[in-house]
Amino acid sequence: MRLHEIAHARTGDKGDTSNISLIAYAEADWRALRDRVTPERVAAHFGTFPARAVTRYELPQLQALNFVIRGALTGGVTRSLAQDAHGKCLASVLLEMELPEG
Repeated sequence: MRLHEIAHARTGDKGDTSNISLIAYAEADWRALRDRVTPERVAAHFGTFPARAVTRYELPQLQALNFVIRGALTGGVTRSLAQDAHGKCLASVLLEMELPEG
């Protein structure tokens, strides 16, 4: 199952830091989201920054996770030559993550 089947996402940025919020569609999916989407798996999925750059915050009352990724935006909006310097597409990329069974 892909992450987009049980959650939607929003992104934000500040300088060279991106944050991605994952919000479960249903209360029944919150546990799978919390248990299977770790900072290590997020870093491995993107493959462009180390796991130590990813911090995860849990928001159980919203059935959501927020991932703060330092160094994800190659310098930030005013410095990056990337086409998506805000990192808005990072949410879409994360939603394609294949979740392990469990």
